[in-house]
Amino acid sequence: VRNSAVFAETRDTEDIDLQHRFSLAERHEIIWGLGFRATHDDVRNSLNVSLVPDNRTLKLYSAFVQDDITIVPDRLRLTIGSKFEHNDFTGFEVQPSGRISWTPMQSQTLWVSVSRAVRTPSIAESDIRLNPAPPVPLPPGLITIFGNPDLLSEELLAYEIGYRCQPLEKLTFDLSAFYNHYDNLRSLEPIIPAPIGPSRAENLLFGEAYGTEISAKCQVLRQWRLEGNYSYLNVQAHREAGSRDSTSEAAAEGSSPRNQFSLRSLIDLPWNVQFDSTLRYVDALRTPQIPSYVTLDVRLAWMPCKDLEIAVVGRNLLENRHSEFAPTFVGTQRTEVERSFYGSVVWHF
Repeated sequence: VRNSAVFAETRDTEDIDLQHRFSLAERHEIIWGLGFRATHDDVRNSLNVSLVPDNRTLKLYSAFVQDDITIVPDRLRLTIGSKFEHNDFTGFEVQPSGRISWTPMQSQTLWVSVSRAVRTPSIAESDIRLNPAPPVPLPPGLITIFGNPDLLSEELLAYEIGYRCQPLEKLTFDLSAFYNHYDNLRSLEPIIPAPIGPSRAENLLFGEAYGTEISAKCQVLRQWRLEGNYSYLNVQAHREAGSRDSTSEAAAEGSSPRNQFSLRSLIDLPWNVQFDSTLRYVDALRTPQIPSYVTLDVRLAWMPCKDLEIAVVGRNLLENRHSEFAPTFVGTQRTEVERSFYGSVVWHF
């Protein structure tokens, strides 16, 4: 159940999954599965946000199969498979993938993968009538936004390469890079050729994204471990011929941080006490405009016995609050993440 000043929704979801894993001959490890999900929505429309019809039941049928093939024992492995789905918006979708990994020696592994994925349209993109309202600034030409029941799935073709090495017994590095190509990205096209007027969701954007991620783990002492991570992301969006959307390119390119960094420390203290801390940096967003921030999370935990953990946690400790999100089309209140503390008791049985 969701209730707000601009929209209310009641959603019921039923979900069932089946998975089975087995070996075939000596070199094949096969896993397959089936799934079904049904969701029913009842919404309360408003002047700002309305869905037509205001209630729908959607059904999603899915299946997958994957074969993990040993080509050279302990040296060369190939994994191939695919996911199959049928949804109520675009019908049948196929999402294949393949990955090969080579381990020339115990301390090094190189892998390459190629995969296809889709993002199917949502109820909002299909059925919505959206009237932006203050405090959101109105981009030129966007007064009313209409959904489109004929939207296509957004398509992704992803290429990845990765390398892991362990130069020292207590030091491990992981390096990965990727290139993604996107087709049929959602755009907002003016319905009439005028500076101000209604718009309609279409599939007239394409683009690419590339980046890298570097991580390291170091066992500094028997009781102390450090983990570091850095990631870089660059997103480029382009309009198809005939598109008159003047806003979605900037939104696609500027809504993800380019640089992120984290450093985590995990210390085992006497008397079954653990002290963990994580320092995080997240780069600024250009669209919407969100400044960069640095924050610190800490956790102190005590295990009086192996099945019981008592912990105290502090999050976002370096400042009172910081922004991570800003409204785009719907005039919701801008919120910030606050400094917080909480305790937990976990009993495993």
